Amino acid sequence: MTSSEASAIDLRYPIGRFDSSIPVTSEHVEEALADMSRLPAALYAAVRGLTPDQLEIPHRVGGWCPRQIAHHIPDSHMNGYMRMKLALTEDAPAIKTYEQERWAELGDVRTAPIDASLALLEALHTRWVALGHSLSKADWRRVYVQPDGRRVPIDLHICLYAWHGRHHVAQITSLRERMGWV
Repeated sequence: MTSSEASAIDLRYPIGRFDSSIPVTSEHVEEALADMSRLPAALYAAVRGLTPDQLEIPHRVGGWCPRQIAHHIPDSHMNGYMRMKLALTEDAPAIKTYEQERWAELGDVRTAPIDASLALLEALHTRWVALGHSLSKADWRRVYVQPDGRRVPIDLHICLYAWHGRHHVAQITSLRERMGWV
């Protein structure tokens, strides 16, 4: 990749931003569930072979390093899984946000081996994908409520989290390509 090609890529969003304006179809949901089932292996492949020093290199100026990303994905997806279960078991529950930037600086993210988060992500996604495959069309239209009052249907929610996983894996893989760590 030339320097002009690298500068043309938005390093913060190497696969582009999530577009929540696109109507979600059952095909989108199935594709999202397939992406969710592939994410643990994709993250493992993205970090495989990185040295401890390479795990500490931010993917962009002001961005997280691969170690932080590897821990962030399961942190975020645990929250997403719980939001989905709340939406399935309560009537339009209000959800709580979390301070992901602060979570990325906590001691477990700084010191725990990334293998722990890789295993956590694999187990979590096994459950999450199984849950998704068990849902009816009506279930997929259930919602939770964001703190700003926005109602989020869980079919859109699962598409967002599928994008989220691909997005962060691409941050690591694009760093590897730019640094010649491929």
